Amino acid sequence: MPPRETINPKGLPVGIYNNGEPFDFISLTDIAKYKNSSEANDVIRNWLRNRNTIEFLGLWEQMNNPNFNLNYFESLKHEAGLNSFVLTPKKWIEGTNAVGITSQAGRYGGTFAHSDIAFEFASWVSPEFKLYLIKDYQTLKAADNNRLSVEWNLNRTLAKLNYKVHTDAIKDHLIPPTLTQKQSGFKYATEADRINVALFGITAKEWRDKNLKKTGNIRDYASTEQLLVLTNLESMNAELIRDKIPESERTARLNKMAQTQMTTFLKNRAGIKKLETLS
Repeated sequence: MPPRETINPKGLPVGIYNNGEPFDFISLTDIAKYKNSSEANDVIRNWLRNRNTIEFLGLWEQMNNPNFNLNYFESLKHEAGLNSFVLTPKKWIEGTNAVGITSQAGRYGGTFAHSDIAFEFASWVSPEFKLYLIKDYQTLKAADNNRLSVEWNLNRTLAKLNYKVHTDAIKDHLIPPTLTQKQSGFKYATEADRINVALFGITAKEWRDKNLKKTGNIRDYASTEQLLVLTNLESMNAELIRDKIPESERTARLNKMAQTQMTTFLKNRAGIKKLETLS
């Protein structure tokens, strides 16, 4: 997998990788080059031979990996420290079902690890380098979080503005002047839930009943892609209302549009990322 980002602690390029996992992987191979640029794999293997390393990795896996092979780990821990003991990343991963370390061949090949493990390895390589690595990684994550927050809020704002277009269409074409304010509110809620069902497959009340501990509403927890589709659905529903399309047909059209657009957006995450950068 190609690096998602690259940081440069003390001028050394270190790749940050992500293959759809809930956390990033940091390249141990790159970190090892700080100690020995030509024999990075040997540096990693020497670190893995250390008994303290085995104990740390085993504890991390027990805390984060329910499928960790504890019996195999105990046998490795028993052998660690012996002159004949040799441990490679591949042997560790395959023998213990480890998830904190991964190893790949090819153009972007190497050994990668969760940040907890990468920082531990960096500390063994050089305490000074570890501090630079942590600082650069934290700066990267802070920038990512800020960009995502700005992008999400932008889309949430667009959705709210578009909601005004939606409610105006309801007011002008669906609400007779004789309705009370309470009755009018029910019509607005009905049309809002038409969008919710088309996109989320659930009404606002159904969502609240299933998420009693959460604050806000269903749209506050929407993904970037869902917010983009939501904006488009409200525009489309406003036009369908003006064209006097029957309710059942509107619901079906909106649902089909939601499915099509969600599929397109999810297949083109690069475009979403570009939007985040622009935001």
